Amino acid sequence: MKNILIIGGSYFAGRVCVEELLKLPDVAIHVFNRGRQPLRMAGVTEFVGDRNYGAEVRDNIPERDWDAVIDFCAYTPREVHTLLANLSGAVKQYILISTTSVLEQTGSLPATEDAPKISGPHTGVEGSYAWDKLRAEWAAKEFGERMGIPYTILRPAIIYGYYNYAPRESYFFDLLRKRKPIVIPDNDLALFSFIWVVDMARLIIRCIGDERTLGGKYNLAADEAVSYARIVEVLAAITGKQIEPVRLPVADINHQGIPLPFPLDEPLLYSGEKLRRLFNFEYTPFKQGLREALRYYLMVQKQRGTS
Repeated sequence: MKNILIIGGSYFAGRVCVEELLKLPDVAIHVFNRGRQPLRMAGVTEFVGDRNYGAEVRDNIPERDWDAVIDFCAYTPREVHTLLANLSGAVKQYILISTTSVLEQTGSLPATEDAPKISGPHTGVEGSYAWDKLRAEWAAKEFGERMGIPYTILRPAIIYGYYNYAPRESYFFDLLRKRKPIVIPDNDLALFSFIWVVDMARLIIRCIGDERTLGGKYNLAADEAVSYARIVEVLAAITGKQIEPVRLPVADINHQGIPLPFPLDEPLLYSGEKLRRLFNFEYTPFKQGLREALRYYLMVQKQRGTS
């Protein structure tokens, strides 16, 4: 029986990872978070506490020998230190969920794991998020080596799919539901890498116990480069509706405050080839993943009585 501890696990990618783990035999799933959204799933043991306080980690997580600790919510090096320093029992593998945002979009694209890293906090909405994530990666390596805890660092690109609480794909779904026009940039400079949340979960699970991934850093990114125009094209295909987007200059979009969810005139392109080759993994095509995301969205809207 493998003991798996998930830090986070109630929202979005962590929740999907729990659901995928539940499909496996001989896995004991444990989840530690603040308990704001209990899972209440058969086969899942839930511990409640705040990972920012060492005493709560020590007191609320029983001692086990952990085959893997999957950390979905470490945003700073301090959070990595606090968890690993206070967790009771041996840890065979620490899997840190980071982000492709730690990589610079310079030089050859799509950016591989070896691309130059950012050199400080971003300006704008993202702020210090990516910089803190990069520092958390360094902490996982430094603290892991000091304590003899093997680590694996996974960097997802833009995640979409079931339970997504961020206004990414739902931004477009909302406009379609409300029969409002979809505004997109009048250029094709903005190209993005996505990862369907189920693919992400399956890749995380494939890394558990695989010695080849220890000490490694891996991007999670499907092959297709997706533009705003491609999103609209796929939406038309999966809904059977004719959708004519309104193309505007970036300056006009900014002036009108239209809250498009991704950059307007720059790429966010990353290569997920390294892990794909390692596991002979096939990423889910964007069209298929977006169809599943829309199906989930419509189900939620029906439950809310807003469909």
